[in-house]
Amino acid sequence: MCASRSPTFQTLTAFVVVFAVQSGVRLVAPAAAVGLFALAPPLAVRPWTLPLSVYAHANLPHLVSNAVALLFVGLLVERVTTTVRFHLFFLSVGMAAGVAQVWIGGLFGPPTAVLGASGAVFGLFGYLLAANPVTRAVVGRLQLSRGVQVALVAGLALVVTLTTAAPGVALVAHFAGLALGLVAGRLHVLRTETQGTNNRQPV
Repeated sequence: MCASRSPTFQTLTAFVVVFAVQSGVRLVAPAAAVGLFALAPPLAVRPWTLPLSVYAHANLPHLVSNAVALLFVGLLVERVTTTVRFHLFFLSVGMAAGVAQVWIGGLFGPPTAVLGASGAVFGLFGYLLAANPVTRAVVGRLQLSRGVQVALVAGLALVVTLTTAAPGVALVAHFAGLALGLVAGRLHVLRTETQGTNNRQPV
């Protein structure tokens, strides 16, 4: 797939465009920059930040780290789905992860704003991890009950999330994104109908 048609590269382009707009706003109105792009409570006051915050980033290193991670997992996931499904999955998981960070994080500390694509990227990683043939074969052979599978998803999401722990990192968003991705991978929500009847390479 050429770069212009790749949903991964389209998403990377969105990162760059939004960051360029953010940089321009910071030059003109620094105080307004965070409020215009970051998701923060109350969510109903600035509803546009729900989708926009997924593509916005705090600084250049933040953008680069998420872009590199997206490049690795996105190019693999996009091979088994359509462009529309890829974007819908990325955006919906990113928004859900952001809301989880704002709501759940607010229960244990002062309200904070969140922005960045890490929740969505973790969702893609979770999907890649759960939907690949090796994982399917192992889980199928073990014949685990539904309850045990749920516990494993939660436990794996927690362990992976804690490995990214650092000051200022949105751990709740990482956990939520990864958990949603793992569940989505088990359900194969990104798989198209034609994949069940042909030999297209699976994740």
